[in-house]
Amino acid sequence: MPLFSVIIPLYNKENFIQNTLQSVLDQSFVDFEIIIVNDGSTDKSEEIVLAFTDPRITYFSKLNEGVSAARNYGIQQSKGIYVAFLDGDDLWFPQHLETLHALIVKNPKAGIFAARYQLIFQNQSIYIPKFSTIPENYSGIISDYFESSLQYAVATSSSIAIPKAVFKNVGYFDTEINVGEDTDMWTRIALQYSVAITNEVTVSYLHYVQNSLSKQSILNKKIKDFTFYKEAEKQNSSLKKYQDLYRLEYALQYKMANKHQIANLLYAEIEPKSIRLKNKILFFTPKIILILLKKFKIFLRNNGIEFSIYH
Repeated sequence: MPLFSVIIPLYNKENFIQNTLQSVLDQSFVDFEIIIVNDGSTDKSEEIVLAFTDPRITYFSKLNEGVSAARNYGIQQSKGIYVAFLDGDDLWFPQHLETLHALIVKNPKAGIFAARYQLIFQNQSIYIPKFSTIPENYSGIISDYFESSLQYAVATSSSIAIPKAVFKNVGYFDTEINVGEDTDMWTRIALQYSVAITNEVTVSYLHYVQNSLSKQSILNKKIKDFTFYKEAEKQNSSLKKYQDLYRLEYALQYKMANKHQIANLLYAEIEPKSIRLKNKILFFTPKIILILLKKFKIFLRNNGIEFSIYH
Protein backbone atom coordinates (compact mmCIF):
# COMPACT_ATOMS: atom_id res chain seq x y z
CA MET A 1 0.00 0.00 0.00
CA PRO A 2 1.57 3.33 -1.04
CA LEU A 3 1.50 6.27 1.34
CA PHE A 4 0.38 8.72 -1.36
CA SER A 5 -1.99 8.28 -4.27
CA VAL A 6 -1.29 11.08 -6.76
CA ILE A 7 -4.42 11.79 -8.78
CA ILE A 8 -4.08 13.69 -12.06
CA PRO A 9 -7.32 14.52 -13.90
CA LEU A 10 -6.47 14.97 -17.56
CA TYR A 11 -8.31 16.87 -20.26
CA ASN A 12 -6.53 18.23 -23.34
CA LYS A 13 -3.19 19.05 -21.72
CA GLU A 14 -0.86 17.80 -24.46
CA ASN A 15 1.40 20.85 -24.06
CA PHE A 16 1.88 20.33 -20.33
CA ILE A 17 1.24 16.76 -19.17
CA GLN A 18 4.72 15.42 -19.94
CA ASN A 19 6.40 17.95 -17.64
CA THR A 20 3.66 17.57 -15.02
CA LEU A 21 4.01 13.81 -14.90
CA GLN A 22 7.80 13.96 -14.90
CA SER A 23 7.68 16.33 -11.90
CA VAL A 24 5.95 13.54 -9.95
CA LEU A 25 8.40 10.87 -11.05
CA ASP A 26 11.26 13.14 -9.94
CA GLN A 27 10.04 13.24 -6.33
CA SER A 28 12.60 12.60 -3.58
CA PHE A 29 9.88 10.77 -1.60
CA VAL A 30 9.11 7.66 -3.66
CA ASP A 31 6.33 5.87 -1.76
CA PHE A 32 3.50 6.80 -4.11
CA GLU A 33 1.29 5.64 -6.95
CA ILE A 34 0.09 7.82 -9.82
CA ILE A 35 -3.49 7.58 -11.05
CA ILE A 36 -4.18 9.42 -14.28
CA VAL A 37 -7.82 9.80 -15.28
CA ASN A 38 -8.21 10.90 -18.89
CA ASP A 39 -11.54 12.70 -18.96
CA GLY A 40 -12.25 12.33 -22.68
CA SER A 41 -9.26 14.24 -24.09
CA THR A 42 -9.36 14.87 -27.84
CA ASP A 43 -5.72 15.87 -28.27
CA LYS A 44 -2.47 13.87 -27.89
CA SER A 45 -2.61 13.73 -24.09
CA GLU A 46 -3.17 9.96 -24.03
CA GLU A 47 -0.30 9.29 -26.44
CA ILE A 48 2.08 11.30 -24.29
CA VAL A 49 1.05 9.57 -21.05
CA LEU A 50 1.27 6.07 -22.52
CA ALA A 51 4.87 6.75 -23.54
CA PHE A 52 5.78 6.60 -19.82
CA THR A 53 6.56 3.11 -18.57
CA ASP A 54 6.99 3.64 -14.83
CA PRO A 55 5.09 0.83 -13.02
CA ARG A 56 3.74 3.28 -10.45
CA ILE A 57 1.53 4.85 -13.13
CA THR A 58 -2.03 3.56 -13.59
CA TYR A 59 -3.92 5.04 -16.51
CA PHE A 60 -7.69 5.21 -16.94
CA SER A 61 -9.65 6.66 -19.83
CA LYS A 62 -13.33 7.58 -19.59
CA LEU A 63 -15.99 9.67 -21.25
CA ASN A 64 -15.87 13.39 -20.51
CA GLU A 65 -17.86 14.14 -17.36
CA GLY A 66 -15.87 17.00 -15.87
CA VAL A 67 -12.98 17.33 -13.45
CA SER A 68 -15.04 16.43 -10.37
CA ALA A 69 -16.09 13.09 -11.81
CA ALA A 70 -12.48 12.42 -12.86
CA ARG A 71 -11.15 13.18 -9.36
CA ASN A 72 -13.87 11.08 -7.74
CA TYR A 73 -13.01 8.16 -10.02
CA GLY A 74 -9.35 8.53 -9.12
CA ILE A 75 -10.12 8.54 -5.39
CA GLN A 76 -12.19 5.38 -5.78
CA GLN A 77 -9.34 3.63 -7.59
CA SER A 78 -6.64 4.80 -5.18
CA LYS A 79 -4.82 2.54 -2.74
CA GLY A 80 -2.88 5.15 -0.77
CA ILE A 81 -3.48 6.43 2.75
CA TYR A 82 -3.29 10.03 1.53
CA VAL A 83 -4.59 11.47 -1.72
CA ALA A 84 -2.50 14.19 -3.37
CA PHE A 85 -4.00 16.09 -6.29
CA LEU A 86 -2.15 17.57 -9.25
CA ASP A 87 -3.69 19.27 -12.27
CA GLY A 88 -2.33 18.32 -15.68
CA ASP A 89 -0.63 21.66 -16.27
CA ASP A 90 1.01 22.32 -12.90
CA LEU A 91 4.40 21.24 -11.55
CA TRP A 92 5.79 19.90 -8.29
CA PHE A 93 9.24 20.68 -6.95
CA PRO A 94 11.21 17.45 -6.25
CA GLN A 95 10.72 17.77 -2.47
CA HIS A 96 6.93 18.32 -2.60
CA LEU A 97 5.78 14.93 -1.26
CA GLU A 98 8.70 14.78 1.17
CA THR A 99 7.66 18.16 2.58
CA LEU A 100 4.01 17.10 2.88
CA HIS A 101 5.06 13.87 4.57
CA ALA A 102 7.01 15.83 7.20
CA LEU A 103 3.94 18.02 7.77
CA ILE A 104 1.76 14.93 8.20
CA VAL A 105 4.13 13.42 10.76
CA LYS A 106 3.98 16.59 12.86
CA ASN A 107 0.22 17.20 12.46
CA PRO A 108 -1.35 13.75 11.98
CA LYS A 109 -4.95 14.74 12.77
CA ALA A 110 -5.33 17.45 10.12
CA GLY A 111 -7.75 16.98 7.24
CA ILE A 112 -5.81 19.05 4.69
CA PHE A 113 -2.04 19.27 4.34
CA ALA A 114 -1.16 22.26 2.18
CA ALA A 115 2.14 23.24 0.59
CA ARG A 116 2.88 26.82 -0.37
CA TYR A 117 2.93 27.57 -4.07
CA GLN A 118 4.14 30.06 -6.64
CA LEU A 119 2.25 31.60 -9.53
CA ILE A 120 3.94 31.70 -12.93
CA PHE A 121 2.60 34.34 -15.30
CA GLN A 122 2.57 34.41 -19.09
CA ASN A 123 5.70 36.56 -19.17
CA GLN A 124 7.34 33.91 -16.91
CA SER A 125 7.54 36.21 -13.89
CA ILE A 126 6.87 34.55 -10.55
CA TYR A 127 4.79 35.61 -7.56
CA ILE A 128 4.56 33.79 -4.22
CA PRO A 129 1.21 34.45 -2.51
CA LYS A 130 1.10 35.57 1.08
CA PHE A 131 -1.71 34.53 3.41
CA SER A 132 -3.21 36.86 5.96
CA THR A 133 -2.69 35.74 9.59
CA ILE A 134 0.01 33.21 8.54
CA PRO A 135 3.69 34.25 8.84
CA GLU A 136 5.81 33.39 5.81
CA ASN A 137 8.04 31.03 7.81
CA TYR A 138 5.19 29.32 9.69
CA SER A 139 4.58 25.59 9.44
CA GLY A 140 1.75 23.89 11.30
CA ILE A 141 -1.97 24.14 11.99
CA ILE A 142 -3.73 27.26 10.67
CA SER A 143 -5.84 29.04 13.28
CA ASP A 144 -8.49 30.28 10.82
CA TYR A 145 -8.49 28.71 7.37
CA PHE A 146 -11.18 30.96 5.89
CA GLU A 147 -9.69 34.20 7.19
CA SER A 148 -6.30 33.15 5.87
CA SER A 149 -7.78 32.37 2.44
CA LEU A 150 -9.50 35.71 1.83
CA GLN A 151 -6.74 37.04 -0.42
CA TYR A 152 -5.31 33.80 -1.79
CA ALA A 153 -6.53 30.26 -1.27
CA VAL A 154 -4.44 28.30 1.21
CA ALA A 155 -5.59 25.06 -0.41
CA THR A 156 -5.37 24.62 -4.17
CA SER A 157 -6.00 21.65 -6.41
CA SER A 158 -2.28 20.99 -6.95
CA SER A 159 -0.78 21.80 -3.56
CA ILE A 160 -2.55 19.58 -1.03
CA ALA A 161 -2.82 16.07 0.33
CA ILE A 162 -5.89 14.72 2.10
CA PRO A 163 -6.30 11.54 4.17
CA LYS A 164 -8.42 9.21 2.07
CA ALA A 165 -10.57 8.47 5.11
CA VAL A 166 -11.72 12.11 5.15
CA PHE A 167 -13.80 11.57 2.01
CA LYS A 168 -15.92 9.01 3.87
CA ASN A 169 -17.02 11.81 6.21
CA VAL A 170 -17.39 14.80 3.87
CA GLY A 171 -18.27 13.02 0.62
CA TYR A 172 -16.73 13.35 -2.81
CA PHE A 173 -16.45 16.29 -5.21
CA ASP A 174 -19.83 17.72 -6.17
CA THR A 175 -20.50 16.71 -9.78
CA GLU A 176 -23.60 18.93 -9.93
CA ILE A 177 -21.42 22.05 -10.22
CA ASN A 178 -18.72 22.79 -12.79
CA VAL A 179 -17.07 25.87 -11.30
CA GLY A 180 -15.60 26.24 -7.81
CA GLU A 181 -15.88 22.50 -7.22
CA ASP A 182 -12.44 22.32 -5.61
CA THR A 183 -13.16 25.33 -3.37
CA ASP A 184 -16.37 23.65 -2.26
CA MET A 185 -14.50 20.48 -1.32
CA TRP A 186 -11.77 22.25 0.67
CA THR A 187 -14.48 24.28 2.45
CA ARG A 188 -16.39 21.17 3.48
CA ILE A 189 -13.22 19.59 4.83
CA ALA A 190 -12.05 22.75 6.64
CA LEU A 191 -15.38 22.95 8.47
CA GLN A 192 -14.75 19.54 10.03
CA TYR A 193 -10.98 19.25 10.25
CA SER A 194 -7.96 21.39 10.97
CA VAL A 195 -5.74 22.52 8.09
CA ALA A 196 -1.94 22.40 8.21
CA ILE A 197 0.43 24.37 5.98
CA THR A 198 4.15 24.01 5.22
CA ASN A 199 6.65 26.88 5.20
CA GLU A 200 8.12 25.72 1.88
CA VAL A 201 7.08 26.58 -1.67
CA THR A 202 6.93 23.26 -3.55
CA VAL A 203 4.36 23.84 -6.32
CA SER A 204 4.33 25.90 -9.51
CA TYR A 205 0.92 26.94 -10.72
CA LEU A 206 0.75 28.17 -14.32
CA HIS A 207 -1.45 31.18 -13.71
CA TYR A 208 -2.02 31.95 -17.38
CA VAL A 209 -3.44 28.58 -18.42
CA GLN A 210 -7.23 28.70 -18.56
CA ASN A 211 -9.55 25.78 -19.12
CA SER A 212 -12.36 26.03 -21.64
CA LEU A 213 -14.99 26.63 -18.96
CA SER A 214 -13.18 29.64 -17.48
CA LYS A 215 -13.56 31.42 -20.82
CA GLN A 216 -17.31 30.86 -20.94
CA SER A 217 -20.15 33.05 -19.74
CA ILE A 218 -21.56 32.52 -16.26
CA LEU A 219 -24.71 31.31 -18.04
CA ASN A 220 -22.84 28.15 -19.05
CA LYS A 221 -21.59 27.51 -15.53
CA LYS A 222 -23.24 25.67 -12.66
CA ILE A 223 -22.28 27.23 -9.34
CA LYS A 224 -22.80 25.95 -5.80
CA ASP A 225 -26.09 26.90 -4.17
CA PHE A 226 -24.97 29.24 -1.39
CA THR A 227 -27.81 28.09 0.85
CA PHE A 228 -25.75 24.91 1.37
CA TYR A 229 -23.54 26.88 3.77
CA LYS A 230 -26.16 29.13 5.35
CA GLU A 231 -26.25 27.34 8.72
CA ALA A 232 -22.48 27.03 8.92
CA GLU A 233 -22.10 30.73 8.12
CA LYS A 234 -24.23 31.60 11.16
CA GLN A 235 -21.65 29.91 13.37
CA ASN A 236 -18.54 30.98 11.49
CA SER A 237 -18.09 34.65 10.61
CA SER A 238 -14.88 33.95 8.67
CA LEU A 239 -16.72 31.48 6.46
CA LYS A 240 -19.38 34.12 5.85
CA LYS A 241 -16.75 36.66 4.69
CA TYR A 242 -15.11 33.98 2.56
CA GLN A 243 -18.37 32.97 0.88
CA ASP A 244 -19.39 36.61 0.39
CA LEU A 245 -16.33 37.12 -1.82
CA TYR A 246 -17.70 34.46 -4.15
CA ARG A 247 -21.22 35.90 -3.96
CA LEU A 248 -19.80 39.23 -5.12
CA GLU A 249 -17.73 37.63 -7.88
CA TYR A 250 -20.70 35.70 -9.26
CA ALA A 251 -23.04 38.69 -8.85
CA LEU A 252 -20.72 40.73 -11.07
CA GLN A 253 -20.54 37.94 -13.63
CA TYR A 254 -24.33 37.66 -13.75
CA LYS A 255 -24.58 41.42 -14.12
CA MET A 256 -22.23 41.33 -17.11
CA ALA A 257 -24.46 38.60 -18.57
CA ASN A 258 -27.55 40.85 -18.11
CA LYS A 259 -29.01 38.58 -15.44
CA HIS A 260 -29.70 41.46 -13.08
CA GLN A 261 -32.24 39.67 -10.91
CA ILE A 262 -29.82 36.87 -10.01
CA ALA A 263 -27.04 39.41 -9.51
CA ASN A 264 -29.19 41.47 -7.15
CA LEU A 265 -30.22 38.40 -5.14
CA LEU A 266 -26.61 37.35 -4.63
CA TYR A 267 -25.54 40.87 -3.72
CA ALA A 268 -28.39 41.17 -1.20
CA GLU A 269 -27.10 38.05 0.61
CA ILE A 270 -23.74 39.65 1.33
CA GLU A 271 -23.23 40.92 4.87
CA PRO A 272 -23.48 44.74 4.52
CA LYS A 273 -20.51 45.30 6.84
CA SER A 274 -18.39 43.14 4.53
CA ILE A 275 -19.03 45.24 1.43
CA ARG A 276 -16.23 47.73 1.00
CA LEU A 277 -16.99 51.07 -0.58
CA LYS A 278 -15.11 50.21 -3.78
CA ASN A 279 -17.14 46.99 -4.10
CA LYS A 280 -20.39 48.93 -3.71
CA ILE A 281 -19.24 51.25 -6.46
CA LEU A 282 -18.15 48.28 -8.53
CA PHE A 283 -21.51 46.54 -8.30
CA PHE A 284 -23.36 49.60 -9.53
CA THR A 285 -20.85 50.28 -12.29
CA PRO A 286 -22.24 49.99 -15.86
CA LYS A 287 -21.74 46.65 -17.58
CA ILE A 288 -19.36 48.00 -20.21
CA ILE A 289 -16.99 49.32 -17.53
CA LEU A 290 -17.04 45.96 -15.74
CA ILE A 291 -16.09 44.19 -18.97
CA LEU A 292 -13.21 46.60 -19.53
CA LEU A 293 -12.02 46.10 -15.96
CA LYS A 294 -12.07 42.34 -16.46
CA LYS A 295 -9.98 42.65 -19.63
CA PHE A 296 -7.59 44.97 -17.82
CA LYS A 297 -7.22 42.45 -15.00
CA ILE A 298 -6.38 39.67 -17.50
CA PHE A 299 -3.84 41.94 -19.21
CA LEU A 300 -2.12 42.72 -15.91
CA ARG A 301 -2.11 39.05 -14.90
CA ASN A 302 -0.50 38.01 -18.18
CA ASN A 303 2.23 40.56 -17.51
CA GLY A 304 2.96 39.35 -14.01
CA ILE A 305 0.90 41.85 -12.02
CA GLU A 306 -1.67 40.54 -9.57
CA PHE A 307 -4.73 42.77 -9.44
CA SER A 308 -7.95 42.08 -7.58
CA ILE A 309 -11.06 44.16 -8.01
CA TYR A 310 -12.66 42.60 -4.94
CA HIS A 311 -10.13 43.25 -2.13
